[in-house]
Amino acid sequence: MRMLDRSVLLTGANSGIGKAAAAELAKQGASVILACRDKAKGEAARQEIVSDTGNDRIDVLVVDLASFASIRTFAAEVTRRYDKLDVLINNAGIMMDKWTPTPEGLETIMGVNHFGTFLLTGLLRDLLKASGRSRIITVSSMAHKMYQFNMDDLHNKQRFLASRAYGQSKLANILFTYELARRLNASETTANCLHPGIVRTSFAKRLTGLERLSFAALRPFMIPAEQGAATSVFLASSPKVEGVTGRYFVRCKEASSSRRSHDRALAHRLWEESERVTGFEHRGD
Repeated sequence: MRMLDRSVLLTGANSGIGKAAAAELAKQGASVILACRDKAKGEAARQEIVSDTGNDRIDVLVVDLASFASIRTFAAEVTRRYDKLDVLINNAGIMMDKWTPTPEGLETIMGVNHFGTFLLTGLLRDLLKASGRSRIITVSSMAHKMYQFNMDDLHNKQRFLASRAYGQSKLANILFTYELARRLNASETTANCLHPGIVRTSFAKRLTGLERLSFAALRPFMIPAEQGAATSVFLASSPKVEGVTGRYFVRCKEASSSRRSHDRALAHRLWEESERVTGFEHRGD
């Protein structure tokens, strides 16, 4: 088994592509930590994965990526319980149909999809470094190509549009990944991101009006969660990407992200703003 003796933490792991990726990695022999907002749903997913794979090294821990306090408590618990982490898959993502604040007053889509991911990754860096050859994988989306990035309105307070907020958060995922890769020692930890495909899940249930109709029009092109999880699994487990860092993948192959996503000055500004917003300063290797 490729992942025997390797530990993997996935956010948003109780359903959709997160659950599918967790099940496949468990099948490959990994120890898996399901990071879920809902403990009951996480436990149900754990039991199903154990039953299907015969791998009982599956744990469930609760985290709400909308809350910095919850993220800090979660990271402290992970650090207390485990001595290393080989793979972090930042899979969790959210869509909202209206402007909704997090406990810190951030717009929830950007708050969860980017700022929560930024903080969690930073807090788990020491555990990842202890592995000696760890991988950080962040699930982005082709939606990152759809909208311009407005550093002056990261919290989408001006004329909120769900798809724009989501697209900006997915571009932030890529900017973060590329900047993180530049700051890491690739021989110790790599950082890559991906587009999973247009996956047949309940993800867009919060959309309304024209945005819901637009998403529904894509239904004939949607793929099952297992297929959508394939690139996450590939980046987590394949020897083909050992040492590969700062790249964007689609269908298990390196692909081109938008020109804007390669703007180093923009990535640096976002990084500094993310440190300010989260109150966490990432240390360099």
